Amino acid sequence: MKETELELGDGRRLHVYDTGEGGGDGRPVVFWHHGTPNIGAPPEPLFAAGERLGVRWVSYDRPGYGGSTFRPGRDIASAAGDVAAVVDSLGIRRFTVMGHSGGGPHALACAALLGDRVSAVVSVSGMAPFGAEGLDWFAGMSDSSAASLRAALQGRAAKEAYEASAEYDPEMFTAEDHAALSGDWSWFGDVVGPALEAGPGGLIDDDLAYVSPWGFDLARIAVPVLLLHGGMDRVVPGSHGQWLARHCPTAELRFDPGAGHISVLNGGAAALDWLMSHRSAT
Repeated sequence: MKETELELGDGRRLHVYDTGEGGGDGRPVVFWHHGTPNIGAPPEPLFAAGERLGVRWVSYDRPGYGGSTFRPGRDIASAAGDVAAVVDSLGIRRFTVMGHSGGGPHALACAALLGDRVSAVVSVSGMAPFGAEGLDWFAGMSDSSAASLRAALQGRAAKEAYEASAEYDPEMFTAEDHAALSGDWSWFGDVVGPALEAGPGGLIDDDLAYVSPWGFDLARIAVPVLLLHGGMDRVVPGSHGQWLARHCPTAELRFDPGAGHISVLNGGAAALDWLMSHRSAT
């Protein structure tokens, strides 16, 4: 894994991760979009499946996390420009994208806004836009998940005040989630802690973006999309995945009634197989 700093023309810096050998090395590229609050290191529990498929993982810390500087007022759509800058710097023309939780909307933004550069998308446990017609957005969320996002709806000051006293709530995860977090997906411990070392700023910017207009139209997505969602998810309820499946014209939904927010990632290797079967040449 190589980690580099990419300096952008607007003075910002992005911290980039890449398992490639430099330039367009010919391997299929999966651009990973991390959740909230995580740094952007690609998902080690999927590396074995990725090696079997010959995958090159590329990712970055979203602005405000890890080594990436803040981008005040960023929305979900702004990720597409940052991703384009990263892949351009690496000599990559075409790629696939995969995101978990808060990374899901950012992955969909790339599909909607980067045209034929993106060949396929996987979104795992991703949320629907706030205010989505016909969706009770908060229904099924744990108390802490709902409270965190409701604070964001009140603006930055209210969200900052909420985070100043917020504590980890284990009840947001199911027993199956906790089992996953004690097993292969204990990897999350490596990406959550570093994301918060400098404070909750990245998390706050993420949550403000989730409850604001996303800046793109899901109907613009023309490439294959696979949605993975668990019916027991207490962080982003399964109804969000079902709504997205109805409103993304190219989406396929794999809905696991017994899976939660983390345990649904046990299907990540199969999702990676799907992604590679739907990719086109890089």
